[in-house]
Amino acid sequence: MIQRISFLSKYPGRTLPGMLFLFLVTQLALSGCGSTLDSEFLQAEPGEEFSGGDATVFADTSSAFSLPAPNLTFEQNGEFKVGNSFFEQDWVVAPASTTVRDGLGPTFNGRSCAACHNKDGRGKPPDTPEEIPLGLLFQISITGKDAAGSPLVEPNYGGQIQLRSNPGIPAEAEASVSYVEMPGTYGDGTAYSLRVPVYDFFNLAFGDFHPDIEISPRVAPQMPGMGLLEDIPESQILALADPDDADGDGISGRPNQVWDFLAVETRLGRFGWKANQPNVRQQVAGAFHADIGITSTLFPEQNCPSGQSECVGAPHGGIPEVEDDILAFVEFYTQTLAVPARRDWEDQNVLAGKQLFNDLGCVRCHHPQFTTDANYVVSQLASQTIRPYTDLLLHDMGEGLADGRTDFEASGSEWRTPPLWGIGLIETVSGHTEFLHDGRARNFAEAILWHGGEAEVSKEKFRQLNAGDREDLIRFLESL
Repeated sequence: MIQRISFLSKYPGRTLPGMLFLFLVTQLALSGCGSTLDSEFLQAEPGEEFSGGDATVFADTSSAFSLPAPNLTFEQNGEFKVGNSFFEQDWVVAPASTTVRDGLGPTFNGRSCAACHNKDGRGKPPDTPEEIPLGLLFQISITGKDAAGSPLVEPNYGGQIQLRSNPGIPAEAEASVSYVEMPGTYGDGTAYSLRVPVYDFFNLAFGDFHPDIEISPRVAPQMPGMGLLEDIPESQILALADPDDADGDGISGRPNQVWDFLAVETRLGRFGWKANQPNVRQQVAGAFHADIGITSTLFPEQNCPSGQSECVGAPHGGIPEVEDDILAFVEFYTQTLAVPARRDWEDQNVLAGKQLFNDLGCVRCHHPQFTTDANYVVSQLASQTIRPYTDLLLHDMGEGLADGRTDFEASGSEWRTPPLWGIGLIETVSGHTEFLHDGRARNFAEAILWHGGEAEVSKEKFRQLNAGDREDLIRFLESL
């Protein structure tokens, strides 16, 4: 049996022609918007090329996301390399002679962190419907929350669909990704087309999905700068929140409050597409557990739903499978990956694009600048002026991008504002330009055109720009 989840199927009564009609009516109802730039010489802000402060590296090659912060000590660089080795190398099936790296699975999506974050870059959906997804995974749950506020797991398949497995263990399902094209037109008459994703799940090993299943496709994001994001004082993030839109600007960012397994309390969410992880350690441990099937002291139970007897009975690689010291090395590696410096930040077209980014209101969610805390555990990342272009808050992005899956306080249409630093090097590092949470956008323009909800007004202003202004805005994004 094949079960299908698509952008269109989430909305009862919606058909592709109906969606196209609404899309086109919205376009026709909105008036044009041209450039308001003056012709005077534009100047860069002092130091804006240093996106990560002192943790910035001037690199624009395929290794640009994989470099350590340049101000680490000799000893810290050694820790970075150890963490990198455990990030890069494959885990193996237990029992094995390589006891430090055994415990893979029994079910999993990738054999290593780097399998999805190749060169610490960004994953992507498969190129063809026949290709098994790797850098794209599917988080699942059913309606409701557990005692900690976390989404309820699907009874037969857990919290994530596992497409791969160890020998003798059935993989949970197979998945296929295809697209329907949805055409549109810029205000100047130029045509474009957006991809509507359709997901098919078949050969379900443990019966049909629960009727209340919520499925969220998510690509692996790029890695640089996570320690700096962790070091942003909570007060700076909360100062940007406006959950009731008290200022009336149409933007109502709000924090996600999530469960911290180490602190055993609710904390501010910072990481993940819906800000469902509070810190780097839990993000790393959660990925080990959900994506590779590796247990830790934070997640000590094998990732096997009770009805999957072969999975439950499979040998494991010890308790826990990743020791705390190894987890700490990978945590440190993740925290101290440097942020690439801006390119062409003084170019007049780039600066014109930056001004448009401000004028269109993009900065109301993609907040340009923070100062990190003075007391961070990695002192080299403390007291830094950083420019990540995110507020780390949840924003309603409208029906078009909604996955329908709640995640702690995040609704089915809310997403954390993703950081934009390094985004201009995705093609160089990862070999593609497929953006948004599921990789449906094939370039920067498509990513912007998918914005809705709180970003609808800014999106429409972009759509009404002339071709030259659109190009300048994209050149600014490419410089980040």
